[in-house]
Amino acid sequence: MQTDHAILEQVAQAKTSLERADELIRQYQPFIKAQASRALGRLCTEQDDAFSIGMIAFHEAIRGYSRVRGSFLQYAALVIRSRVRDEQRRERRHAPHARLDQPGPEEGQTLGERLADPEDPMDAAEGRLATQKEIRELTETMAGFGIALSDVAENCPRQQRTLEACKQAVRYAREHPELLEELLRTKKLPLARLCEGSGAARKTLERHRKYITALLLIHTNGYEIIRGHICQMLAPQGGERPA
Repeated sequence: MQTDHAILEQVAQAKTSLERADELIRQYQPFIKAQASRALGRLCTEQDDAFSIGMIAFHEAIRGYSRVRGSFLQYAALVIRSRVRDEQRRERRHAPHARLDQPGPEEGQTLGERLADPEDPMDAAEGRLATQKEIRELTETMAGFGIALSDVAENCPRQQRTLEACKQAVRYAREHPELLEELLRTKKLPLARLCEGSGAARKTLERHRKYITALLLIHTNGYEIIRGHICQMLAPQGGERPA
């Protein structure tokens, strides 16, 4: 494990690059697990929802860190332990009534059930609690852009060629953080620059604006728990997973 001083440059890069942020989170998973264990008062495993919460908190620490806060690792440790304990308190208050009402793509199945492991009842229960907060936050964030989860499902590409064009636009935006910042600031998809940079047809991106916006919001707000699952859920049936 590197010293805190040695990772300051990595943290600076992770602030503007989602790929670098994900890489740093993977690199420091043992540290994250150790801090989550301290908050739990027991050993935290990768199956614990506290571990996922810890990874989200580590990403939050990357975004919120500045040198005036002192040691990055000490700051990250405080954020991780605080978020895990906050979640423990929320679970104690709301666990008897916790449920996810947002329907998933399969009849009679909620989104929380879709995200949980169907082969492990204990994992399914923990998964619903662990993802409830992120799903609510994602739904609220998209609502600020005039988008609902049902809108995105209806707006996703149905043809492979169209899907590829949308993926190219998403990849280009992720490689150019200024476009993501513009999206968050203006709440409008920067279509002209996306078309020019990715080579996708404007008509295609306009037609699937809600789908692309949702994917970018998922990638820009640190939704590590649900990012891959949501992207898979939004993919066309029989198609490959989106960017």
